[in-house]
Amino acid sequence: MRHVLRPFIIFTDLDGTLVDSKYSFRAALPALHNLKERRIPLILCSSKTRSELQLYRKRLGNSDPFITENGGGIFIPNGYFSADIVGFVDKSFEETHGYQLLRLGARYEDLRHLVRAMRAEGYELKGFGDMSVADLVELTGLSLKEAALAKKREFDEPFIAGDACGINPVLRRIEEAGFHVATGRFHHIVGDSDKGKAVSMLIELYKKHFGNITTAAVGDSPNDLAMLERVDYPVIVMKDDGTYDSTLDSQGMIKAEGIGPAGWNKEILRLLSEI
Repeated sequence: MRHVLRPFIIFTDLDGTLVDSKYSFRAALPALHNLKERRIPLILCSSKTRSELQLYRKRLGNSDPFITENGGGIFIPNGYFSADIVGFVDKSFEETHGYQLLRLGARYEDLRHLVRAMRAEGYELKGFGDMSVADLVELTGLSLKEAALAKKREFDEPFIAGDACGINPVLRRIEEAGFHVATGRFHHIVGDSDKGKAVSMLIELYKKHFGNITTAAVGDSPNDLAMLERVDYPVIVMKDDGTYDSTLDSQGMIKAEGIGPAGWNKEILRLLSEI
């Protein structure tokens, strides 16, 4: 691997990647401390909501931009980039709660309308918007507080489907309606957005700020593929059973030796020692 002397930017998924099945990132603490000491930006890029990611950013002591709901929204802290750099992006930013929001995803009300329409047509479909906080706790293992934050959706709708007709007819109907499906722990109805498009936009902003940069991303699921394809060093971590996701394993990714945050920690430390 060649040595480069230029700013390093890291994008990361959360569930199954930086955090384990118990939602802990303890195994990744050595690498996280190293990143903080070097002031290397760490961009959380997740299917989680803005409210959930704000909680994780507080736990991590993170103040960098972040990407929510499978690329649906890019949130940049006010003043993080200069006005001329932000203006470089050919899209309108919204001012919201201390952030500049670049909205890429669908309107949540449109996604909910589709879910209701599909159920009326006989599809066995249940989105997060149909579930109580208690339902989400049972389904996900989240705490009550975090389950409530997971319901504050803006750009995509996670859902579960019944077994009566199988998942494929459900996926086809969603595509026919003009939407798409992102797949991670759950299926998500999304608009014309994905993690890759959001990552590409942030990379361009960082290039305007720093000049040449080196990028890495870490993920574990199919919905991370678009993100991984946009960076110099695409890393995948092992799942709980010690295997790599078959979709990502066939794409020539860097394979971290370790499950979730343990693999994350090992590979990030290795990259930091060589880049």
